[in-house]
Amino acid sequence: VEVLESGGGLVQPGGSLTLSCTVHGRYNTVGDVAWYRQISGKQRDLVAATADDGTSNITSSLQGRFAISRDNTERKGTTFLQMNDLKFEDTGVYFCKAAVFVAGTGESTFWGHGTQVTVLS
Repeated sequence: VEVLESGGGLVQPGGSLTLSCTVHGRYNTVGDVAWYRQISGKQRDLVAATADDGTSNITSSLQGRFAISRDNTERKGTTFLQMNDLKFEDTGVYFCKAAVFVAGTGESTFWGHGTQVTVLS
């Protein structure tokens, strides 16, 4: 099982990006998924999360600009982070963490390697 993030890049202030988090490999379903970001080598901070039951939350400081969603397939393999009105301070590496259920193994947590988001100053 591997978690891959994509969609990062360079963007002007006020612009938008949509990040994708896709689980690859042999698995049955994806449970809770969360996006984190790491800015300037600081600790990873939670950005948004979505639970297996469909509930979701966005860090309060990002509400109104960021949104999280996921595909509606049975395996729920892809989760999206929509980022609007991006600001310079949103620059950082965005990571995805996914709880993945594999028959015979149970549920395990996997992290992606991150995708860089750079908002130009």
